[in-house]
Amino acid sequence: MRVHRGICAKLQGGFLRRWWAAVAVGALMVIIAAVLAAVFPQLINVIVNKEITLAEGGRTYGWWKAPPVTPQMHVYIYNVTNADEFLNNGEKPALQELGPYVYLETWDKVNVKFNDNGTVTYNVRKQFIFSEELSVGSEEDLVVVPNVPMLSATSQSKHAARFLRLAMASIMDILKIKPFVEVSVGQLLWGYEDPLLKLAKDVVPTDQKLPYEQFGLMYGKNGTAKDNYTIFTGSSDITKYGLLDKWNGKAGLGHWTTPHCDSVMGSDGSIFPPHITKHTVLKVFDKDLCRALPLVYKQDVVTAGGVPGMRFVPPADVFSSPDRVPSQQCYCPSGPPCAPEGTFNASLCQYDSPVLLSFPHFYLADPALREAVTGISPPEAEKHQLFIDVQPTMGTALRARARIQINLAVSQVRDIKQVASFPDIVFPIMWFEDGIDQLPEEVTSLLKMAVDLPPVARAAVCGALGAIGLVVLVGALMCLARAANRQEKLHLSNPLPANSTKGSGLSPTFQNPTAKSIGGGK
Repeated sequence: MRVHRGICAKLQGGFLRRWWAAVAVGALMVIIAAVLAAVFPQLINVIVNKEITLAEGGRTYGWWKAPPVTPQMHVYIYNVTNADEFLNNGEKPALQELGPYVYLETWDKVNVKFNDNGTVTYNVRKQFIFSEELSVGSEEDLVVVPNVPMLSATSQSKHAARFLRLAMASIMDILKIKPFVEVSVGQLLWGYEDPLLKLAKDVVPTDQKLPYEQFGLMYGKNGTAKDNYTIFTGSSDITKYGLLDKWNGKAGLGHWTTPHCDSVMGSDGSIFPPHITKHTVLKVFDKDLCRALPLVYKQDVVTAGGVPGMRFVPPADVFSSPDRVPSQQCYCPSGPPCAPEGTFNASLCQYDSPVLLSFPHFYLADPALREAVTGISPPEAEKHQLFIDVQPTMGTALRARARIQINLAVSQVRDIKQVASFPDIVFPIMWFEDGIDQLPEEVTSLLKMAVDLPPVARAAVCGALGAIGLVVLVGALMCLARAANRQEKLHLSNPLPANSTKGSGLSPTFQNPTAKSIGGGK
């Protein structure tokens, strides 16, 4: 027993304390490496959250305020080639898809004001410049399309008093208004004088007048929009980063029957809350969509510069009828009947014009809608599906295609002879594709670094720290073991003190023979 206590005393001696210190350092380094490996992703998330938060003077703020991209809008017009035969002989509308007519966009945020509650308010300024080089045709190309102001007025008068419908028919006779108009592509998009709108300007009470004097599918969109957007900066809640808090001072549109459907809580499509997963449901709000459009994960993608992303698309039932998806009833406050399968009734956001939105070529819609006309090819997901590619860690949009088709729901109205032969039909007018192919190289380089660097840094730092700690720990333990073994051998070979014989349990035979001489040699 004393032998072992002696060994322990030696091991605790000064000449071996450095090895015990080395063991402690090695073990500590291994523990730190393990802890760091576990918390490293959280540390990266904290850094990402801080870097992307919108704050004046920050790099993210500069890119958000004036995006360093040039989106393109591709417009396709459905030219009606048999308007007379359709009206007089009941033939199916024959449509000719013209385009694309390409517009280069520049857009930024103006009147930016940061608020105390972690939000920022701004207006959007967009400018569209026609690109003749990229277009198939000119803005001066003439097209025949449904007369949207007239058909909207007749549809709204369907349930009015008979004398009002007769009066409307007489006015249209006098003004020579017909169900189809021939206008240039530029006029159809950006505006032309319409006799009905001009008449309404003079006779309609001020509080009921439309906020525009011309008609155009993109009228009033070239320049600074009047709408105010208030979004979360991420400073107080990163999970709401980039999402709308208020639109024109309100948290809802005021059109739909449930708060969930009426809420404007969605992104503008350029930035999303970070740390996106395959189970995340993204939402994009646009006032012309008249709702926040949900997007779900479809597939992993690799975009320009080798930046990995996730592709999100609308769910297949996003424009389904309430008959198929009961939760869609909130978007049909006056129904039934509701919008046909695969279309969305946006009339409440279009001054009661019977505008139905769908995806191009009636993608995901009832095939009967496309079969009611001729000249529209079957839809293809690759060409007609809306999608956004997002970098999941930072929530940045890498590539996008916003594809929407504008249709007019036309009804047959008695007592208005101009549309008496018009069947109930969803008439396609145009569709557009708005988006970007890639971000600038300086942005993709930083995104690539943000994606690639953390895993490498984690492996390098934690691996090096753990390996060094393990080497130090094992080496120190080996040295301690060797030192302990050497001390034991030295102890067994050294003589014991004279008084150690008593009670030692060892017989004189095994004692050191020189012990007798220690007492005087007698």
